[in-house]
Amino acid sequence: MEKEPITNLGLEKLKEELIFLKEKKRPEIVAAIAEARSHGDLKENAEYHAAKEQQSHSEGRIQAINDIIARANVIDVTKITNDGKIIFGSTVYLENLDNGEKLQYKIVGKDEADLKNKLIYFKSPIGKGLIGKNKN
Repeated sequence: MEKEPITNLGLEKLKEELIFLKEKKRPEIVAAIAEARSHGDLKENAEYHAAKEQQSHSEGRIQAINDIIARANVIDVTKITNDGKIIFGSTVYLENLDNGEKLQYKIVGKDEADLKNKLIYFKSPIGKGLIGKNKN
């Protein structure tokens, strides 16, 4: 099993999601399945099938998070010296040359990467292009 780097913040977010899924979502789904079962015939019970599908999705996500946590290599980015270079965990500012707009991004691991939230995977093409470059 190959270890994947992840920031402390990324690991905490995954743990929060796992707790939410196990302690809140799972009981809600079980209750929805029980309610749907009480309506009788399961073959044509859309509520039952929807709840079972939701259960499958949720349990799959729980398993995925457990797998991510099991192979996580947590990197405390506050303890890494970067010598002015962009490294894993660095926050970078990129400028759109067309309009001069500057956007802030963070270089992170695969399991926490999310371009909408300005989190760039360090092995992505743009991540590879940034790693090792001077911050200024």
